[in-house]
Amino acid sequence: MGLFDRHAQLLDFYRGVQATGADPIGVTMERVLSPTEAIINGKRTLLVGTNNYFGLTFDPACIEAAVEATKAEGTGTTGSRILNGSYTDHKDLERELADFYGMKHCMVFTTGYQANLGLISTLVGEGDYLVIDADSHASIYDACKQTQATIIRFKHNDPASLEARLRRLDREPGNKLVVVEGIYSMLGDTAPLKEFVAVTKRHGAYIMVDEAHSLGALGEHGRGLVEEVGVLDQVDFVVGTFSKTLGAIGGFAVSNHDGFDVLRLTTRAYMFTASLPPSIVASVRAALRVVRARPELRTRLWANVATLYDGLADAGFQLGPQHGPVVAVQLPDLQTAIAMWRALLDEGIYVNIAGLQATPGGVPLLRCSLSAAHSQAQLEQVVDTFVKLGTAFGLLKPQKRAAVG
Repeated sequence: MGLFDRHAQLLDFYRGVQATGADPIGVTMERVLSPTEAIINGKRTLLVGTNNYFGLTFDPACIEAAVEATKAEGTGTTGSRILNGSYTDHKDLERELADFYGMKHCMVFTTGYQANLGLISTLVGEGDYLVIDADSHASIYDACKQTQATIIRFKHNDPASLEARLRRLDREPGNKLVVVEGIYSMLGDTAPLKEFVAVTKRHGAYIMVDEAHSLGALGEHGRGLVEEVGVLDQVDFVVGTFSKTLGAIGGFAVSNHDGFDVLRLTTRAYMFTASLPPSIVASVRAALRVVRARPELRTRLWANVATLYDGLADAGFQLGPQHGPVVAVQLPDLQTAIAMWRALLDEGIYVNIAGLQATPGGVPLLRCSLSAAHSQAQLEQVVDTFVKLGTAFGLLKPQKRAAVG
């Protein structure tokens, strides 16, 4: 058996997809024009799949900060912080994030994926229990593979299911860590976090909240779902990413637990990788200032969410259960999803396709992500194009076609 034989079935499927002329993982953005537009296949294309929630990738202050940091401190750090040392900006960013959340401690990671992978796999070990939502992100599932803790899943967004599992562990020794997400990345739905926190505390467990998709988007000050539902002072760990609202790359974890800093000596995903370059740290610091100073971007984001979600729902598409910065259109099968994705791209609209990897229930999705930078006209164009193609593909019910035609 060859090294790649175990992947032969997947490879055959992927080659079949490529043969149709559609290659969802091979898209090249020949030139990025703005937070909402790029040149793809030589054509001006509307970007509705980049998680650029506040549109800060082109924010002048963020760009200027990155340029100045590069000129002052170079293009990279060329090593990990435990060997090469920290730059002043690394520590300043950690202080600013801790202050943003009102927490004592913060660690910055090179990616959000590494933040989840490193923190979860380090916090619990042999004799402990890691209790996760069934629809958790891949980084959380991958962390499960790196810990000796016993892994237990509960039904997605179901506090009763979580309680049933924690109740069975009440008499078991060892720590119990519950991991949930603020907004789930595939369907864009929000966790019933207040109920999850109450259940977790009732059973003496710890809780960690991944706010990757909710930082900036939720809460009066953009601190995420923990702020939105008033449990920021009750959760044990908040994890997030810089690669969505903050428009860069990187991740972080904040906590009030004494002893948190020992994680710098035990978390392999932090210890054995190069630290964030000065340009990224500087742009993230600038982006965090924008989040704090411009709440109108959050208002605009949610107005855009309503335009797209309600437009697609009214047309008859089956979507995720609620408004969110991720709007997922459910398709009947992967072949239809791929064909529809390609047709959208040909019409000048780029969205994500999910289904080659696991999605909730295995349902193929065309996943749209909104930005405060989208204009009303752009989103009306997206809705109109979805309706036109949905009609052509036979996805809309006759009465809905008549209503929107």
